[in-house]
Amino acid sequence: MFIRILTFASAVFSLAGATSAEIVINDAYARSSGPAAMAGAAFMEIVNTGAEDDRLVAVRSDAAKKVELHTHIAGDGGVMKMREVEGGFPVPAGGHALLARGGDHVMFMGLAGPFEQGGTVPVILVFEKAGEIAVEIPVDLERQERAMDHSKMKHSN
Repeated sequence: MFIRILTFASAVFSLAGATSAEIVINDAYARSSGPAAMAGAAFMEIVNTGAEDDRLVAVRSDAAKKVELHTHIAGDGGVMKMREVEGGFPVPAGGHALLARGGDHVMFMGLAGPFEQGGTVPVILVFEKAGEIAVEIPVDLERQERAMDHSKMKHSN
């Protein structure tokens, strides 16, 4: 009986590993507005190399009291406002989701400590199907927005 349970547990962990391998995180970075900032954000490209759609549904980190998935929406007078996205971000099969400044992003509120240039922010990205993926996101306070080269990527319509 014990061997059967152990075999089942091994199979479950093997399947979980195979599913996680379908999600690839590219070009991740985090930033805050300065050493005394109480909030920060993280940006990245999430690529789904699998044949099934997935969704980033949550993110966890000890780097802040509260960590949420956010986006910008136009408010009154065209002023952009950040809002939590309750349903998460879709990541289509064979496609990607882009978390970028001025759009979808990970929001850290009530920072446990400053985001320091060259440091890292540990996060757990939680996907609907791929499960949890741990990522060490580098802090880059000096980074300017630049276009990502998607010419070699396969995009879904």
